[in-house]
Amino acid sequence: MEDESVHRHDISDKFWSKLEPLLPGRKGSWGGQAKDNRRFINAVFWILRTGAPWRDLPASYGGWKNTHRRFCRWRDKGIWEKLMEQLIGERELEWIMIDAS
Repeated sequence: MEDESVHRHDISDKFWSKLEPLLPGRKGSWGGQAKDNRRFINAVFWILRTGAPWRDLPASYGGWKNTHRRFCRWRDKGIWEKLMEQLIGERELEWIMIDAS
């Protein structure tokens, strides 16, 4: 049986190592520490990639309501925009820029 916590299109360890230091809620940053930043990012990318409604988010990514709420908080705080600005020069991450346009 396949491990449902790992999906074929989840972000790689290499990509995560570049992304993690840029995210709020990481260890050593101001404020609370998020225990599931990677799962959250994977959930958002799943929604963006599939175009599915939030209610269809697979349970292995967490509850859709909390994920959507957190997505909106990050949007309202400009976190997504800042991430895109910081990652725009990464050629291996072009797929994100294309999906985000």
